[in-house]
Amino acid sequence: RCTTMQQFKAQTCAIGMKPLMIFNGEAFNQNEDLVRLKSILLDFFRGEAADKVSLKGLEYVITVTAGPAGANGETGLVFLRTYTTTLKKSGTRQPRVELEEMGPSLDLRVRRVRQPTDDMWKQAIKMPRELKVVKTKNISRDGLGDKYGRIHVGKQEINKIQTRKVKALKKHLDDKPGKRQKTSDDMADSD
Repeated sequence: RCTTMQQFKAQTCAIGMKPLMIFNGEAFNQNEDLVRLKSILLDFFRGEAADKVSLKGLEYVITVTAGPAGANGETGLVFLRTYTTTLKKSGTRQPRVELEEMGPSLDLRVRRVRQPTDDMWKQAIKMPRELKVVKTKNISRDGLGDKYGRIHVGKQEINKIQTRKVKALKKHLDDKPGKRQKTSDDMADSD
């Protein structure tokens, strides 16, 4: 069964928006065929990776639900539904999110599965060396893209550093018992 977007009266979302993908059912983690289907759907709808999502930026949701398995062990139906989101006032800080079906709506059955060999599968999922991110130690970036580095310096012994010999920096001038420098208090006493 297939229902197109034109058959629904709901509003559609903007082009290029990233959907929220929801997979319902334990079969997506247990059945080998549905694990591969989940991987294909995620690759097909994948956009940029996001750590946090704002509710205002979430425009549509795609749910994929695994139906019950058949009597002879075959995979059941897979229901793919697409919804738009609308935010309503809820009386709390978080708004109430309502879903309205916008289409397409598909009822799918997994048939004619031909699994690749292990060597071919490893070669297909292998990431090229150019795309691998090389982690550099002690270097980080902030939100604006500025690069920060952490430098580790060993203990420094300032007393052993060779410096210019300036009389003002020598310690032993004040320590001589015979010569005492006059202070402002001594000058006031002699007057």
